[in-house]
Amino acid sequence: MDAAFREVAAERRVEAVPLSHLSIELGHLYMEDFVSGPHRVRAQLQRVALWAEAARRTRPSDKSGRRARVSTCFLIDDYFTRFSSPAEVLPMLLDAAEASELRIDYLGRESACAEAEGVSPAMLVTGRLTAVPPPGSNGSRPPASEVGWLSNGQRSPADDGREAMRRTGWAPPVQIDARNHSVFVDVELWSERDGRRYWSCAFLAAVWQLMRLGLLRNGTASVVHPRPWTGGFPDDWDELPAITQLNPSAAPFCAYRAFSVLPSRFLQTEHAVRIILEQVAPITAVTRQIAERSTRDENPVSPDVTGRVDYVFFNEP
Repeated sequence: MDAAFREVAAERRVEAVPLSHLSIELGHLYMEDFVSGPHRVRAQLQRVALWAEAARRTRPSDKSGRRARVSTCFLIDDYFTRFSSPAEVLPMLLDAAEASELRIDYLGRESACAEAEGVSPAMLVTGRLTAVPPPGSNGSRPPASEVGWLSNGQRSPADDGREAMRRTGWAPPVQIDARNHSVFVDVELWSERDGRRYWSCAFLAAVWQLMRLGLLRNGTASVVHPRPWTGGFPDDWDELPAITQLNPSAAPFCAYRAFSVLPSRFLQTEHAVRIILEQVAPITAVTRQIAERSTRDENPVSPDVTGRVDYVFFNEP
């Protein structure tokens, strides 16, 4: 009899996640925002509200008349600084949002982008990095997964140690697919101190965007599991879920597209995020699954991850 061979991995179906049409990120909260007091957070959210409403209006009902599914989220920095406590921070944040006529459906913890529920989403993304070699490169640059640096082009040649005043064959850095002129960026993904890895803000933000787009899997299992929360908030950030669902009737956390409204101080970080996302190869079965669902949902998505992420940056008051 004939024998048929198939890879076991091909038979395993990746877990699907519920998807909204659009995920609107209403902001990030860091220690300096909290220290500045409720008035600063409220002033920021009042500006965010205008753009969030505009984003909602860009998602009209589909052909069958069903309203677009739109959810909101907010990211708290509990990775770089463990400031205050959820019991003190979150009521202030939610009061500021209510005063700005905003509703936060989901609350994300930045530390959960590093590790959550026994899984490291950051390590999963590291394993999917596929840096594009610049034209003419000779392969001498170590892979990003080893050195923790990722760029959008070719660095200047390293100093060869010859006399300082002697003219050498210097060459400028070159951006891949530059349009007329290069904008070269080198992004630090992590640093290591005392034998421990510390993820960069840009890398964790890239993980956050991939989580919002429903693209991360640990094997075939999703790593995004929003947990409902009611009642008072705890005194320790670790007592909160990685993603807390604050609105029981909210549309799904993950979405076909992600839209972030952020102060302009995040522009450099989010530029680095896009460079990272351009060089992440999501699991093919996941991207195919989402593409097929988006077509059935009358909401076709860009084949490129960065084509699914939009921003508005505003100057702070």
